[in-house]
Amino acid sequence: MNSPITLNNITITATPVRYQEQILTSDALDFLSSLHSAFESRRAELMQRRQVNRARIANGRDPKFLEETRSIREDDSWQVAPIAPGLEDRRVEITGPIERKMAINALNSGASVWLADMEDACSPTWQNVIKNQVNLIRILDQELDFTAPDGREYKLNSYELSELPTIVVRPRGWHLPEKHLLVAGTPISGALVDFGLHFFHNAKRLLAAGRGPYYYLPKLENHLEARLWNDVFNMAQDLLGIERGTIRATVLIETITAAFEMEEILYELREHSSGLNAGRWDYIFSIIKNFRSRGPRFVFPDRDTVTMSAPFMRAYTEQLVRACHRRGASAIGGMSAFVPSRKDASINEIAFSKVREDKAREAADGFDGSWVAHPDLVSVAREVYDEVLGENPNQLQRTREDVEVSDTALLNIQSVTGKITERGIRDNIEIGIRYIESWLRGNGAVALRNLMEDAATAEISRSQLWQWIHQSAITDEGEIITRRWVQELAEETMDRMERFEGDRFEEAMEIFEACALRDDFPTFLTKNAYLRYLDAPARTLEMAG
Repeated sequence: MNSPITLNNITITATPVRYQEQILTSDALDFLSSLHSAFESRRAELMQRRQVNRARIANGRDPKFLEETRSIREDDSWQVAPIAPGLEDRRVEITGPIERKMAINALNSGASVWLADMEDACSPTWQNVIKNQVNLIRILDQELDFTAPDGREYKLNSYELSELPTIVVRPRGWHLPEKHLLVAGTPISGALVDFGLHFFHNAKRLLAAGRGPYYYLPKLENHLEARLWNDVFNMAQDLLGIERGTIRATVLIETITAAFEMEEILYELREHSSGLNAGRWDYIFSIIKNFRSRGPRFVFPDRDTVTMSAPFMRAYTEQLVRACHRRGASAIGGMSAFVPSRKDASINEIAFSKVREDKAREAADGFDGSWVAHPDLVSVAREVYDEVLGENPNQLQRTREDVEVSDTALLNIQSVTGKITERGIRDNIEIGIRYIESWLRGNGAVALRNLMEDAATAEISRSQLWQWIHQSAITDEGEIITRRWVQELAEETMDRMERFEGDRFEEAMEIFEACALRDDFPTFLTKNAYLRYLDAPARTLEMAG
């Protein structure tokens, strides 16, 4: 085991990886240390607040629009900052890991925006944490390329930022630590590490090239967490001598509590805000997590039947468009996670039809753009948005005042139609185990059954199983879902797995069981897995809640 070293007040516990010294420079560590010292106590308090709020919901108190912020919602005079360069037209955004091959494919895809993902599509191994930063610098250095084992070469079509998709970086959420960087024994927030290192190394260069430091902020649960980010942005800009308001941030509304504070979140970040995104998968996970013990009203059917056409999802997305466009902010639609088949054109035909339908609904509702997970979907989504937008870069003029702002509609969960099937149980088990196994090997985005699975979809899979077990849900064939039955199906799934040298299925099964089959419910499976298994000697760290 490598001996920890301490530089500029930060202890680095990880085994050194290539290029680490280029990223963790003395000045960069000073910058991180300053951010940590200024904001760690507030971050910790907000994480405690999350637990209190979840307990209230579990005990029967539904989320609601806040009375203390009514004046913000009713004040028609305020707007977010003007749109920043490169963010005027966001009709197609492609998201994925910052791995060289996938980054090159995304930047060559013709999308409007590339979401460079350090969060749900990234397994935060120490090597990946450093490599992400290196690759983002290489783009500006015009040095990003990749040669596959078969000799195939990948290069960017252009290194001119004006000819590439606008780069928007998604750091980790507030809840995740970076256990390899400690200040006085306390881990630095993974969010501050990802944001801080990217901002420190790239902000001025992006501005000089006519773009800017742009970010997607994940997993926020209330406006106070947005206020924390705004204060971080102000301090970061001050430390580097960059004008306040230069940063732009799009917030993913992917928790049920944040859905009740969308305008407040825009208000807190208004000097730095560039919009909101409908993070559909985490949103579904958030509802299951918060209402998992509240009875049959909140029990979803098989996950593939919970679509964006469900009334509660329609309410969420339409209220998001209304909130954004009232305030001059972009509204970005959800992910199309289909991965085209190279072998079966009929699969693609059906899937492309569904993607078109999904994007057509979003564009008709007023969204300014949407996400895809694969380069082949860029043209599909662009075609739909082109039909609606034409030469206009966005739909900000559509304020959607016709949309009713309704707490009842947001919580109309029982309106979801569908069945719980044995196939759905088996799918959740297989997706959960396969994703975790791949994640443990450093892969945060995994194509399974022609869908791009990431941490959010894995969370849905394991949380659905937990809820079905504890609510004694019944399948369409009248079978009560029990822990024992799910355990048996999980063991059957493990027996069918094709094993290979270096696989981590045994550990994946342990994590799956801990997150889906025990009485307690870990808030995030990735936090537990990260603290105990990732970049650590086996079983030296306790599972954390």
